[in-house]
Amino acid sequence: MQLPKARVKIKGMDVGRKEKAMRFTTERLVLRPWEEADAESLFAYASDPEVGPIAGWPPHQSVEESRSVIRNVLQAPQCYAICEKGNDVAIGAIELKLCGHTDMTERSDACELGYWLGKPFWGRGYMPEAAAALMRYAFQTLGMETIWCGYYDGNSKSKRVQEKLGFQHHHTCAETPVPLMHETRVGHVNVLTKAQWRESSCNAAKDA
Repeated sequence: MQLPKARVKIKGMDVGRKEKAMRFTTERLVLRPWEEADAESLFAYASDPEVGPIAGWPPHQSVEESRSVIRNVLQAPQCYAICEKGNDVAIGAIELKLCGHTDMTERSDACELGYWLGKPFWGRGYMPEAAAALMRYAFQTLGMETIWCGYYDGNSKSKRVQEKLGFQHHHTCAETPVPLMHETRVGHVNVLTKAQWRESSCNAAKDA
């Protein structure tokens, strides 16, 4: 399956932090900074027991909890709300977790890709489209050489997203701590280098 072309328009440029104007526009989506006004839409999707737990965090219990998450978690340097183009409602989140914000790498030229999407929007190819845009930004603008990404055993949807994006299996950990869920799981870690990304991008262009 060919990924939707990420016709990315970017406002704002910064390597170490996210500026207020930073936005990404793809064929069907807009990625923008989170705002406290997103609390109700965040709660609507993050309260679903089929969304958070499989990604390693418990369902939100109130709009106020969602507002607190926006203030304290979703303001990370490269974390964005996913919105459908023409509709500014946040339906998911995507983030490049930079060095100091991830346990997958200690290198400044490497990061971790994290994401989740509200259940009503599953199966539309939104996450590969959003991730492709952010990965392009990571490699071409932030100077990343490697992007890491992982999923817990049983999360076949996340596994498929990473396969579509070209990630390669790196290792599996039989006892991965999941602190927010107070348990351990089997965790799978994938990786994509800048060279691999360039090669896959060139092949996609030839096939287009």
